[in-house]
Amino acid sequence: MRNNTIKLSDHFTYKKLLRFTVPSIVMMICTSMYGVIDGIFVSNYIGKMSLAAINFIMPVLYIFAMFGYMFGAGGSALVSKTLGEGNRKRANGLFSLFVYISIIFGVFMTVSGYFFMRPLVQWFGAEGELLEQSLIYGHIFLLALTAWILMYVFQLFFITAEKPKLGLMVTIASGVTNIVLDALFIVVFEWGIAGAAAASAIGQLVGGVFPIVYFARENSSILRLTKPVIDFKAILQGFANGSSELVSGMSASFGSILYNVQLLKYAGENGVAAYGVLMYISMIVTSIFNGYSSGIVPVIGYHYGACNHDELKSLLKKSVIVVGLFSTSIFALSELLAYPIAKVYVGYDEELMRITIQGFFVYSFAFLFMGMAVFASSFFTALNNGTVSAMVAFLRTLVFETTAIILLPIVFGVDGIWGSIVLAELMAAVVGAGFIYRMRRRYCYL
Repeated sequence: MRNNTIKLSDHFTYKKLLRFTVPSIVMMICTSMYGVIDGIFVSNYIGKMSLAAINFIMPVLYIFAMFGYMFGAGGSALVSKTLGEGNRKRANGLFSLFVYISIIFGVFMTVSGYFFMRPLVQWFGAEGELLEQSLIYGHIFLLALTAWILMYVFQLFFITAEKPKLGLMVTIASGVTNIVLDALFIVVFEWGIAGAAAASAIGQLVGGVFPIVYFARENSSILRLTKPVIDFKAILQGFANGSSELVSGMSASFGSILYNVQLLKYAGENGVAAYGVLMYISMIVTSIFNGYSSGIVPVIGYHYGACNHDELKSLLKKSVIVVGLFSTSIFALSELLAYPIAKVYVGYDEELMRITIQGFFVYSFAFLFMGMAVFASSFFTALNNGTVSAMVAFLRTLVFETTAIILLPIVFGVDGIWGSIVLAELMAAVVGAGFIYRMRRRYCYL
C-alpha cells in the first residue's frame, strides 16, 4: 500500500508543497470564519448597529489571541529545528512547554480582559448602544479565550507534528459548530448579539480542547504532551521567533481600531459597518497567506536545522512563485466579487452598500502585495531570526499602516482610509524582499 504521508525531511515539489500547506490554509480560513459567519448572521438578522459593535470589539479580542499565535509560531519553529537536529525527546519537551505556557497566559488574559475591556472600548470612541453591544459580545467571547489561544497554537503544531489534515478536521468541526449554533441562537432563539458570541465561544472550545486530548495520549504523530523542558533560554527564543506574529497581530488590531476611529470621523457608523464587511473578506484573504506561510515554517525550520541549503533554496523559490500566483488570483476575484459580497452583507441598506463597494474596489489592491509581506516575516521566523521577522511585521502593520491611516484621509478623505492599507502592504513587501536579498549569504538560500 502506497504511503502518502509527507515528512518534514522530504524534498518538496510544487505538488507536495501545496498538499502539505493547503490543510494549513484551510485551517486558517476556517478559524477566520468565526467573524465572517457572525457578520452575515448579525448583519441580516440583528442589524448594522450590532455589525458595527462586533467590528469594534474584535480588534481588542485579537490583541489577546495574538499571544497564542506568537507561542504557536515561535514554538513550532524551535520544535521543528530541534527535530531537524535529531533530538525528538527534547522537541516533545519544548512542545509541551509552549502548550502549558499558552494555557497559563490564556487564563491570565481572560481575567485581565474583564477588568480592562470597558475602558479600552470607551477610549477607542464607542459610546451608548455601540459600547454596550460591544461589551456584551466581548465578555461572552472572553469565556473561551484560552481555548481560542490553544486553537491558534495547535493549528501550527499539527503541521509540525506532520498531521496537517487532522488539524484541518478539528478546525472544520469547530467552524461547523459555530455555523449551526449561529443559526440556532440568532435565528431560532433570537438571542441577538449574545447568541453570536456564545456560538463563537462554543466553537472555540471544540477547536482548543480536542487537540489537548489527542496529544496527551499515545498517537501516531511525532509529537506528544510530556513533561515539559523547563528551559528559559528556549522560552525566550520561542518568544523571539514568534514576536513578529505578535507584533503583526497586535499592530493589525490597533490599525483596525484606528480605522474605526477615522471612519467614525469621516463617514459615521455606516463607515464603521462598511469596514466590518471589508475586514471579514480581508480576514479570509489574510488567512490564505498566513496559512501558507505558517504551513511552510516547520518545513523551512527543519531543513535549516539539518543544514540542507539546497532544499532551502528550492523552498524559497517555489514559495515566492506560489505566493505571487495566490496574490494576483485573489485580487482579480476580489474586484469581480465586490458587488455580490456587499449584497450578502448589507444589501438591505443602499447607502451602506454603496460605501462598502467603493471601499472594496480600493482596498483589494492591497492583496497584490500582502502575500509577500506576510511570507517574508514568516520566512525569518522559520530561520529562528525573530529580530528581522519582527522588524518586517512592525514596519508593515504599525509604522506604514498607522502613518498612512492618519495622513492619507487629510488629502483624499474616505478613499484615503481605504487606500492606506494598499500603500502599507506595498512598502512592507519591498522591505521584506530587501531583507531576503540582504541575508542571502548568511543563510545560503540564494
